[in-house]
Amino acid sequence: MSTPTATQTPNASHASTPATPSPDGPRGARRTAEFAPATHRPRLVTRALLLRFVSAIGSATSFYLLLSVVPLFARAGGAGEGAAGLATSALTFAAVAGEMVTPRLVTRYGHRTALAAGLVLLGAPALMLAVSASTAVIVTVCVVRGIGFGITCVSGGALTASIIPAERRGEGLALFGVVVGVPSMVALPAGLWLTAHIGYGPVFAAGGVAALAALAAVPGLPGRDPAEPAGARKRGGPRAGGVLAGMRTPELARPSAVFAATTMAAGILVTFLPLAATRATAGLVALALLIQSAVSTVSRWLAGRYGDRHGPAGLIIPSLAASAIGMLMLVLTTEPAAVIGGAVVFGAGFGVAQNATLSLMYARVPESGYGTVSALWNLSYDAGMGLGAAGFGAVAAQTGYPVSFALTAALMLAALAPALRDRRVGVGRPAARSH
Repeated sequence: MSTPTATQTPNASHASTPATPSPDGPRGARRTAEFAPATHRPRLVTRALLLRFVSAIGSATSFYLLLSVVPLFARAGGAGEGAAGLATSALTFAAVAGEMVTPRLVTRYGHRTALAAGLVLLGAPALMLAVSASTAVIVTVCVVRGIGFGITCVSGGALTASIIPAERRGEGLALFGVVVGVPSMVALPAGLWLTAHIGYGPVFAAGGVAALAALAAVPGLPGRDPAEPAGARKRGGPRAGGVLAGMRTPELARPSAVFAATTMAAGILVTFLPLAATRATAGLVALALLIQSAVSTVSRWLAGRYGDRHGPAGLIIPSLAASAIGMLMLVLTTEPAAVIGGAVVFGAGFGVAQNATLSLMYARVPESGYGTVSALWNLSYDAGMGLGAAGFGAVAAQTGYPVSFALTAALMLAALAPALRDRRVGVGRPAARSH
């Protein structure tokens, strides 16, 4: 993967058009690079993208359908609360491991092969749960499924970016998030409801079949060669598929760090807001979380459309500031208006951050680096949420929830330093492709 630059086209198959020096200096040069007008708006929803929706819906349904059911199954089998927690931890850490190795798998075998392997690893082991309730089997299944899910997230994310036209990448990524978000929200409660009414076996079978059935869409997806084009790598840049090298690349590491700051807050919000609620606000928490999710979805869509026209780089700092303000409003946990308002403001900032950081990172690499970007972004998401929840719990035990929410907001604002530095790099929108 070549060193990201402000003028690099994110698709290796298209020529890169360097920004013309501007008499206004670096700021003018950034405007030239970011706001290059597109000749026309290419079609967004294509057959390839629809097939990608099918594979993504299958993997999301399989994952979330069993997410809460498997720990319940472990406890019901007499393994106890510890085994139930171990099952979830094994799934999460295995997913991170899968995300780490996937870019190299994509580089060597291609998107379709990696995605198909991930779907098999996610779906097939679920069927094993129907025949054994031993702790060893449950944990092993969770590890294998976690690796499979990590692979599908990263390989599928890179493939999605290559399918979406560069001129509409922000909007396309937002649309993809909406499509995948629906089965995620539905499958999680559905798994528990179905278990209570028809038992564990059919739910495990449904989770396995959902992922395996999605394999039917894989052959129709683009089979692009992930190999890096000759001469694309610049000295000092990470090779295609190198996650650790991507972490050492400032143009990718800075947006990742900013996004991790917002996901840290998201993990805190969904975990501790219900615990921080008083008797006066307890009934509003579920509504606040629903509003936060809905606002995030809408703002992610709007950020995508804005970013396609003006570049996503200018959205990073406002999204971080809005997220921090939303967390700060939650200090007033006794005030219903503050709880709802904080959820709205944070949701808006978080949705924009999701789209802007991912779009910006894709814009800074050639197509051979899409796997690295997808892995870094997903790692920021998972690590930020996990570390945020763990750290907040330790601090809240000593300071109480209001002070901890205020400290979280202050910590998020510390991420303004890399955000401001990254803003000076410019770049957000690639030069228009010729048709």
